[in-house]
Amino acid sequence: MKNVCVIADDLIWASRLQAAVERAGARPVRATGQAGPPPSADAFVVDLNGRTYDGVAEVARAAASGRPTIAVGQHEDLALRKLALAAGARRVFSYNKMHTDGPNVIRALLEAASNAPVEAPVEAPA
Repeated sequence: MKNVCVIADDLIWASRLQAAVERAGARPVRATGQAGPPPSADAFVVDLNGRTYDGVAEVARAAASGRPTIAVGQHEDLALRKLALAAGARRVFSYNKMHTDGPNVIRALLEAASNAPVEAPVEAPA
């Protein structure tokens, strides 16, 4: 079973995104945005409008892992959507799209994850 990391601090959206992941047949791994390496996951979904973290920075951190990353946000915030794409999000979906079609969006993300090569982490020399 694939793990999808959901980075969100709003409890309502976090639970909706986690439910979409479960309905897509994957296991949600919840994160609230943090410094350091991202949690181990096959793919990432980042809520751009987190109150306790920088959504664009979280997209960049997740995308740097080499795993497929998508973002969700307000459909009318085009500037934030462009920043998320520039930071490495493959797509940015509106909250409405994730609410109405989340499992299909997650399935497509998981398909991209299965086609993406997974590199072993590079260990620092001792």
